[in-house]
Amino acid sequence: MDNMGKLEALLFAAGDEGVRLEELSFLINQPASKVYQLIQTLNEKYQDDRSSSLNVLELGNHFVLTAKKAYAPILKEYAKSPIANRLSQAALETLSIIAYKQPITRMEVDDIRGVQSSGSVQKLATNRLIEEKGRVEGPGRAILYGTTEYFMDYFGLKSMEELPDIQAMEEELSADIPLDLYADRYEEPTEEKGDS
Repeated sequence: MDNMGKLEALLFAAGDEGVRLEELSFLINQPASKVYQLIQTLNEKYQDDRSSSLNVLELGNHFVLTAKKAYAPILKEYAKSPIANRLSQAALETLSIIAYKQPITRMEVDDIRGVQSSGSVQKLATNRLIEEKGRVEGPGRAILYGTTEYFMDYFGLKSMEELPDIQAMEEELSADIPLDLYADRYEEPTEEKGDS
């Protein structure tokens, strides 16, 4: 693996929140000045390649992998299409976590789900189900996400108190499902006592 490939992979994985130069420097194990040069080289490569839709944006001290402006119309069409508007299982999981834990960062969602959620977060934001609610104080100033008014309308909720109670659902599920689904298959055979 070369450093350029590592850089590209990290920018992709960071999603719309981007990644700080210091983090990239630490992860690639290169000085920040060298990493900054790599970012510039990668961006020049994207600009020179007319068949590439990618671009690296520098936002403050963050770098974000984005699509070139020329591709905005096709991305807007995709966002409006019925195919894109169907929520995947991953997007529904992400939306549920955000709804119950808001305000919450994408990294916190990732920790709860155990997998990376940047694609789902982007899709939910594009579909106006979630929005930025602020930023975390401290290094990186990660975006805090929460649900929108459109989310409330979409799910027919008047207030967040109308969301189902998770603890009640868990209790209901545990009462309905036996702890060992196969217990009845492995019962001890009863010995018939006969006259000896």
